[in-house]
Amino acid sequence: MLDYIFVQQTVEKWRISRRRIQKLCEENRIDGAVRFVHVWAIPKYAEKPADARKKKIDKGENYAK
Repeated sequence: MLDYIFVQQTVEKWRISRRRIQKLCEENRIDGAVRFVHVWAIPKYAEKPADARKKKIDKGENYAK
C-alpha cells in the first residue's frame, strides 16, 4: 500500500475536486487506480489525465496566422 495514495491526497496534489477524481477512477482514466470496498487507491506517481473538455490547438502548418 506504500505505492498508493487515496483520493484526499490526490485532491491536494492535483488541485481538483474529490468528486472529479472519483469520476476519473470510475471511468478508468487513471492508470492503476484500484477500488477497495468504498475507497479508491491511486498509484503515487500516476499522472493527472488531460481534461477531455478542452481542445488542443494545432500549431503546425495548418495553423491560421
